[in-house]
Amino acid sequence: MVRQYLKQLTLTCLIGATCLPSAQTLATDALHSSDTACTGRIYLTFDTGSQSQAEFISTTLRRHHIKATFFLANEKTINGDYSLDPAWAPFWKKLADEGHAFGTHTFDHVYVQRDLPDGRIQVKPQFGAHAGQKQTWTAQQYCEELRRVDQRFEQMTGRKLDPLWRAPGGKLTPGLLRAGSACGYHHVGWSPAGFSGDELPTARISNAALLKHALDHLRDGDIFMAHLGIWSRQPAWMPDNLEALIQGLEKKGYCFATLRDHPDYRQPK
Repeated sequence: MVRQYLKQLTLTCLIGATCLPSAQTLATDALHSSDTACTGRIYLTFDTGSQSQAEFISTTLRRHHIKATFFLANEKTINGDYSLDPAWAPFWKKLADEGHAFGTHTFDHVYVQRDLPDGRIQVKPQFGAHAGQKQTWTAQQYCEELRRVDQRFEQMTGRKLDPLWRAPGGKLTPGLLRAGSACGYHHVGWSPAGFSGDELPTARISNAALLKHALDHLRDGDIFMAHLGIWSRQPAWMPDNLEALIQGLEKKGYCFATLRDHPDYRQPK
């Protein structure tokens, strides 16, 4: 009954009836911060990509009053620019102002190749001046790559990233993990059931099958991962599945939170 009342109060505010902004905020916060009616929490995370679904995702999260975690790299977008260019600053700032969490995905979307015997790391950036070229980096150089995102994000939003990072492709080596940890970032992967499959070809598996798998297998505490747009998959995973995934999980009684609230990544206050 309390949740239904809060939903109705929020709706009343949104359609313009007499309602103080503070009341709307109170209703929304109370509805989505309370876990009393939750069977568990799911942590939605999104990596940058082509950005073709960026606005759709942000709008959908906003409509459901869900906070998610975004991992940022400077990737080429469908607009012909890059996801951390100044043109994207308003998009990121709005998400930051709304309370979402953010981590680094390496500035040039740098894939690790292997650890080297001398303690250095072989990597291959996907973008930037050395795109497609194998590079040999020290742990400090990798740290600087992680921090490049933090610096750009602060320029765009006035805020720092959360101390989180995700290796492109989710691929790690012991040396890479040590480099990120020494730099003050906690690596975040995703749960097996949390793999959206949005990079897989539709000829291999349909959107409907991916949605069913997620709804059947996601459990309390799972981290879900998708992208803000994938060039190759048609039709894209997002328009078909995101709304249905959220609604399906809500019907099961799940709530959503950022990784700031995850027991493995929660920061001391």
